[in-house]
Amino acid sequence: MAEHAAEHAAYPVGLRLSGRRVVVLGGGQVAQRRLPSLVAAGADVLLISPSATPSVEAMADTGEVRWERRGYRPGDLDGAWYALISTDDPVANAAASQEAEDRRVWCVRSDDAEAATAWTPATGRSEGVTVAVLTGRDPRRSAAVRDAIVEGLRDGSLAAPHRRTRTPGVALVGGGPGDPDLITVRGRRLLAEADVVIADRLGPRDLLAELPPHVEVIDAAKIPYGRFMAQEAINNALIEHAKAGKAVVRLKGGDPFVFGRGMEEAQALAEVGIPCTVVPGISSTISVPGAAGIPVTHRGVAHEFTVVSGHVAPDDERSLVDWPALAGLRGTLVVLMGVENSGAIAAKLIEHGRAADTPAAVIQEGTTAAQRRVDATLATLGETVRAEGVRPPAVIVIGDVVSVTADRTHK
Repeated sequence: MAEHAAEHAAYPVGLRLSGRRVVVLGGGQVAQRRLPSLVAAGADVLLISPSATPSVEAMADTGEVRWERRGYRPGDLDGAWYALISTDDPVANAAASQEAEDRRVWCVRSDDAEAATAWTPATGRSEGVTVAVLTGRDPRRSAAVRDAIVEGLRDGSLAAPHRRTRTPGVALVGGGPGDPDLITVRGRRLLAEADVVIADRLGPRDLLAELPPHVEVIDAAKIPYGRFMAQEAINNALIEHAKAGKAVVRLKGGDPFVFGRGMEEAQALAEVGIPCTVVPGISSTISVPGAAGIPVTHRGVAHEFTVVSGHVAPDDERSLVDWPALAGLRGTLVVLMGVENSGAIAAKLIEHGRAADTPAAVIQEGTTAAQRRVDATLATLGETVRAEGVRPPAVIVIGDVVSVTADRTHK
């Protein structure tokens, strides 16, 4: 059997194991890696092993697999369609492998691939596509090829056009804080599949340069709005392109629902019956401070953080923020869109009890090559922002976490 396996390539096939018995001998690391896929395939899994890893034991406890706590016995493969042999007992492995051969049960052996009648490919999934790679005796290469294919499908770098009819719609995609590598895998894939991209100024611009030439890229700030408000004009553009049968991506900086008016756009689409997919993004509220070395929470320093918009001054009648209440909090305060009003915000917090010497930092263009951090105190925040020429986009962090450094000190 070993010589035969060495002379011929393996024949690839997809096993439909739903409701069919699969016997797994051994509850160690191999079983831990393979069991989730077998369960996902709907297999009726019988695990036979005197012991198991905590993860495997948890699967048995939740009823995903049936576990008989013992060693292999002749006849254990009765009724099986597929077997995975992965015990640390060579004698038991050989006996079980022979039983599989006698009963014509396809059998994988973790200890001796040449003695097996089946090999497990390196597998991955992306949007309904299962990728399985076999390279014979080189599992690391199989995994590397698998990863390259799956990543290409996910980020759109590997072209795989859909032949089925595509339902028109809009995806509200959070592009992250600025670094193009920080968009989600799903967001990047949807960008690659888009016909039209309507982008914000704060969206990751480098991603737009990667789009195929046929994709129409529209700057949201340059949509003519005439008798409409700017946001209404954007909503109308989304609806117009979607109704024309286009796959539309609305690319936003950060997360669509964190001061991004994403819900307004989702509501406008829902009113006219256009499907809308929301793809969350990495919000600058956490990622930008983190990129600058500031944790928004830290054990023994801050057990809370509050995110607030600073685009409306504290004394403006349009402000919806309870600044006196914020001043009374002990945790971290993260202010977005607050550069212009930074002095007024700091003064209002001090007025209502926040200590004037509270550490503060401003991170401009966080996560990008142009990132810079400017430190101050609450009392000097406004003056420092002006003196340093800080410009939007910038995130302001106020609280003792600003003084926490990587060496675990709190100055």
